[in-house]
Amino acid sequence: MTAPRVGIVLSAFAAQPAADLVAIAREAETRGYHAAWVGETSGYDAVTLMTLIALSTERLQVGSAVVPVQTRTPVVLGLTAASLNHCSNDRVLLGLGLSSRIIVGDWHGLPFSNSLQQIRETVEIVRRVASGERVTFEGAFYRVKNFRMTAPPPARPVRVVLGALGPEMLELAGEIADGVVLNWIPPEAVPASVERLQAGARKAGRTLQGFEIASFVRTCVTDDAPAAHATLARDITGYAIVDVYASFFRSAGYAAEVDALNAAWRAGDRAGAVTQISPRVLAGLGVVGDEALCRRRIAEFARAGLTQPVVLPFVPAAAPDPRAALLRTLRAFP
Repeated sequence: MTAPRVGIVLSAFAAQPAADLVAIAREAETRGYHAAWVGETSGYDAVTLMTLIALSTERLQVGSAVVPVQTRTPVVLGLTAASLNHCSNDRVLLGLGLSSRIIVGDWHGLPFSNSLQQIRETVEIVRRVASGERVTFEGAFYRVKNFRMTAPPPARPVRVVLGALGPEMLELAGEIADGVVLNWIPPEAVPASVERLQAGARKAGRTLQGFEIASFVRTCVTDDAPAAHATLARDITGYAIVDVYASFFRSAGYAAEVDALNAAWRAGDRAGAVTQISPRVLAGLGVVGDEALCRRRIAEFARAGLTQPVVLPFVPAAAPDPRAALLRTLRAFP
């Protein structure tokens, strides 16, 4: 069996000096990782990191997972996609998604909408702008009149992937995108997500041939599994108290744990909420253990239907040398 194409989330290393991040990107390329991914919330902006990585490597694909559509205009995103592809020899995947009310409304002071139509309009404008055509567009969210990029378009059309969790976003990705980035999904739930992607593709009269199905997988190669599991449980708890993730975790088979966790959280028992994360939840949503175990588990994610498992390294809270711990996980793959 062919080894799976494996990605790496380099945002985990963003606390390192820029020179270290460049060295880590180059090491990831040398080791044979297929793609490097960065996110954007309150740390470094994704575009700067993507540019830095692209200019420091030759073969590594560079993706964002994700840039919120609400914090940049579609025209700017189109120019960004074209510029990044020029810098990288067409190695960029522009990952877009919907952000949260806190990030959009409170942090950026912008109107918040959780609408799939906003994603649909953004993707269309991004592609048209980056292709170099003259764009006039009238939509529910955006109006563009007579815009044309003066720089030359990239050699190949830009590739847009969507961050997706629920069924409607999955179907939209299958319909209009070049790929999808999943998150917090156990291997057992991957086939159901693929079915939704296929349903969306059928709407557009196409198949998923060449479609990227990536998923972030929290991974820690370690000799201290209990410490890593404790950190992972706290991380999962932070997501499980958010309605959209709670709903998704229930659909993935973790309803009992999620309900117990949220009951404890609402009662003010934060520590008790974390203890509701059972061993089966930890095993489903994370990869923790020695190198051989972690490699086997990542291969299981690939066999479930992913075209690219993406290793998201994490470090136990009490790790004496976080950088060394992150590098140990990176060096266990692909």
